[in-house]
Amino acid sequence: MSLRYAKRGRLRFASHRDFARAFERALRRADLPVAYSGGFTPHPRISYMGAAPTGVASEAEYLELGLTRDVAPELVRDRLDAVLPEGFDILDAVVAGEGKLVDRLTCSWWRVVVPGVAPEAFSDALETFLAADEVLVARLTKSGRKNVDVRAPVVVAEATQRGSRPGDRDDERDSAILDLVVRHTTPTVRPDDLLSGIAAVAGLDFPEPARATRVAQGIVRDDGTVGDPFHQER
Repeated sequence: MSLRYAKRGRLRFASHRDFARAFERALRRADLPVAYSGGFTPHPRISYMGAAPTGVASEAEYLELGLTRDVAPELVRDRLDAVLPEGFDILDAVVAGEGKLVDRLTCSWWRVVVPGVAPEAFSDALETFLAADEVLVARLTKSGRKNVDVRAPVVVAEATQRGSRPGDRDDERDSAILDLVVRHTTPTVRPDDLLSGIAAVAGLDFPEPARATRVAQGIVRDDGTVGDPFHQER
């Protein structure tokens, strides 16, 4: 079974390990026929796909769950969603199809609210960033500190003013908003890396922390939009 879940509200500050613990507790409470690994310490057969960083909200996290018998996807979704904490929300479930789900999660669409920065100034800084052939940002990786090119993975980057979309909050009306489609690379280029790159090449300061939400994951289309990774199972 393949699942899509969200990390919302205050639970955006929960780590991936926090979610994994909550999910395993939810599996026990949901009374689902979960498959377990062998050996002396069996574990539920769960495969997580590229979790969003701690402090970042998401509407598009994915995992695969092994079951011992067929169960309707809607039942799996509803039972798990009912017993997970509010803010960890199961949004979709499908019977796993052929191939690996992770191979269909090759890019992310992020929406980043940038408070305290005039939208016009942010738009000008983004143009400077996009005009660069390479933008290096120092990252601490498992192999030590290294410079990562944060420009190359960017497929689409557009800046608008907060308040221009239905449902935008009044207290964010003067904030800039960045819609960003980024290819998944190793190491992963995150929204804060992009903002560091923009600051470096354009000399722009960010007086308040940005708020990022992963809107979608999938394969990027020719027009720069992100496709539904569950498309072939529907």
